[in-house]
Amino acid sequence: MPTLPECQTLLVRETAGVVEVTLNRPERKNALSVVMIDELAQVFGACAGAARAIVLRGAGHTFCAGADIKDMQQAASITRDEADRDRIARDNRRLGDLFLAVDAAACPVIAVVEGAVLGGGIGLVCTSDIVLAADSARFGLPETGLGLLPAQIAPFVVQRIGFAQARRLMLTGARVDAHEAARLGLVHSVSVDTAALDAELQATLTAIRRCAPGANARTKRLLFSVVNHVNRELSPVLDLAAQLFAEASLSDEADEGRRAFLEKRPPRWSV
Repeated sequence: MPTLPECQTLLVRETAGVVEVTLNRPERKNALSVVMIDELAQVFGACAGAARAIVLRGAGHTFCAGADIKDMQQAASITRDEADRDRIARDNRRLGDLFLAVDAAACPVIAVVEGAVLGGGIGLVCTSDIVLAADSARFGLPETGLGLLPAQIAPFVVQRIGFAQARRLMLTGARVDAHEAARLGLVHSVSVDTAALDAELQATLTAIRRCAPGANARTKRLLFSVVNHVNRELSPVLDLAAQLFAEASLSDEADEGRRAFLEKRPPRWSV
């Protein structure tokens, strides 16, 4: 196993070839910051080809509340010129590169989710091979309610649950519980509590250990070929998504959405 990187926003440990990665910003409900995105990419780059499995979970009994709105707020005072759009697009596209890395990992990736699973958290869910949820998990794509769009997330959500259900969730910002998420195909199992969730994870890891790691890696390659999901074909879609996200980020709607979120009030367009 290669040396795992030291991280500020993640807890990473390896046990018998299984790498457990815990999103560790519980005070922010494990929201995805720029640093966390970069660190996740580093971890997957270091171990995805050598681990027997990678387990993703969140500290504080919550998985991931999506993008860090405070990070987004830092863009509110920019001048909205072409250079700003390009920078925002590049930053957004980095999230797509992370999803591609999770999606293409040679080993099985297991997401173990509790509490909030929002925005980019759903992106991580949709690029994981196996998703185990606690009954407490709540799922949603709130971006349009902030005047934004689920840019880098959308292609993976569509692939996971289909076009019709994806646009219902995205265009309404609907929140669904773990059982509805299972019905939609976002998750594979629902456990009544954390103890049952941990038992389900151990059973899943036991099953994975019965499979040859090389055979699993080749099977994942075959599966992606079957669905015609090759990274180089998806990249132009993610590039367009980044440009659209940059346009939305610099809009008056996004400015109002951020302010409303931080001020804990409904945005103007909802009243």
